[in-house]
Amino acid sequence: MTLATTTATVPAPAVSPAARPLLVPERLSDDGPGGAVLVAASPQLWLVDTTGYRAHAARHAPGTLDAQELARAAEFVRAADRDAYVCAHVALRRLLGAYLGTPPREVTVERAPCAHCDEPHGRPVLPGGALHFSLSHCTGISLLAFATAPVGVDVEEIVQPRTIAETADVLHPREAAELALLPAAERPVAFTRVWTRKEAYLKGLGVGLSADPASDYVGAGSAPARVPGWSLTDVLVPEGHCGAVALRGR
Repeated sequence: MTLATTTATVPAPAVSPAARPLLVPERLSDDGPGGAVLVAASPQLWLVDTTGYRAHAARHAPGTLDAQELARAAEFVRAADRDAYVCAHVALRRLLGAYLGTPPREVTVERAPCAHCDEPHGRPVLPGGALHFSLSHCTGISLLAFATAPVGVDVEEIVQPRTIAETADVLHPREAAELALLPAAERPVAFTRVWTRKEAYLKGLGVGLSADPASDYVGAGSAPARVPGWSLTDVLVPEGHCGAVALRGR
């Protein structure tokens, strides 16, 4: 499969990479989030280093995760995958507990109705909808977002060049055209950047990858495109990764 292109002329991004706005997540340590207070105007982001948090998460998992989460963790064959899951979900429950003033294991997490069939196997949500959250993890790190409106977050390792050609069909034609204008060496970062924006937006909508990723334009340039009703922002994450967060406007 080759990278989709178009003959349309796409102007160069008006914002330089150094100037583009970035959200900087807080780092979650073993000491926990303390008295975390959510700011209503913007999402609050937390970054978890799996390597540094692994021992702490494994020690506290039995008293923090619920039975379903513990069973899910036990299903992973690869230790790295299990560690990533445990770290992300221990961090999630500790943060939810801090925001809600509730012991982490007592936080009730439900499933929203599916966007396609209305059965309760959609995205994880809290009863009442006063607090919204999103979680993403990849090798080595997890990124979590909390907000007073629907929110989606994604973090990914920068893809290999061959992945761009293999997955070109996930791009909107304008995004493919923007990538095609870049030097080959810059495309892996740009592709990963657009993909994290796209997945964060789809997670915020609550549809995830059940929707066609190519149908929405989020931009492959240095600044995210404007999406009606949503704000898209790139997130400052460790080198070798890209991250983004999407927040629904009110």
